[in-house]
Amino acid sequence: MNWIQPLEQWIEEADRVLVVSHIHPDGDAISSTLAMGTMLQAMGKQVVMVNESPLPKKFAFLPGADEVKQIHEVSETFERVVALDCADRARMGVCCELIAPGASVVNIDHHATNDSFGTMNIVQPQAAATAEILYDWIDQSRVGWNEELATHIYTGLLTDTGGFRYSNTSPKVLRQAAKLVEMGISFHQIADQVLETVTLSQLRLLKAALGTLQQTDEGLVAWMKLAKADIANASHDDLDGIVNYARNILGVDVGILFREEQPQTVKVSLRSREIVDVGRVAKQFGGGGHARAAGCTVQGTIAEAEASVLAEIRSQLRSEAR
Repeated sequence: MNWIQPLEQWIEEADRVLVVSHIHPDGDAISSTLAMGTMLQAMGKQVVMVNESPLPKKFAFLPGADEVKQIHEVSETFERVVALDCADRARMGVCCELIAPGASVVNIDHHATNDSFGTMNIVQPQAAATAEILYDWIDQSRVGWNEELATHIYTGLLTDTGGFRYSNTSPKVLRQAAKLVEMGISFHQIADQVLETVTLSQLRLLKAALGTLQQTDEGLVAWMKLAKADIANASHDDLDGIVNYARNILGVDVGILFREEQPQTVKVSLRSREIVDVGRVAKQFGGGGHARAAGCTVQGTIAEAEASVLAEIRSQLRSEAR
């Protein structure tokens, strides 16, 4: 915990702080943003929370969610910045434009691919979520816990562990979650909102994707595709979780969703069980993520992206078989 004192010293010296996370924020990114904003405000700092993308509607229940601004609502630049859950500076998207030249940036993250872009880098790849890192800070801070902070951190832990089902669910995470439940949070309502609730648009996209489902002859890899026409009227939220349906098939190790963003641009979402490190696969195409969940963008048609990504996955499978 030797990073806590330097972080609090950095905060002590700050006046006005920008808090930002990655584009298309997930539960961990949103929860970490809100927890950091709450902590900074409690420490007497002026805080501006910004994200390039609108927050998914299912996270609107989180305290303070309506305070997260979009880029067009902010015209100033900041000398003090906290970046959360971003493996690299580019993941902030156009929010990078709000960072003043020479600004002091605290980079708090849990991605193994993090490139230490900050002035201060608090990067813990062994952590299941950025929220897990923030838990350790809050637990030792003079601010202490309240129901609002407990709700934020629990949501981050819950979502980045897939409801405490993924392999990143450590005993430490479960102990943290138990302590947060003891604080009286509405844990069952949080789970229902962020894990169980879907929109009609999501189901329509899922129907389209499942109609393209394919598997390799060995049955270890399954993939689906969505053409640009399929997602023309869909939001990024509507795509959430669709890739898991490919990975969840009995006997499948890697699930993939290819979605056409432009005629020559394909977004690829990857999930795996235990054999293939999809973070390594994504990195081959300029993307990143974790061993069990990652993503990248491939230039070319869906057919070309399919061929190149599957070739890389098969290469890894052959290496593991040796």
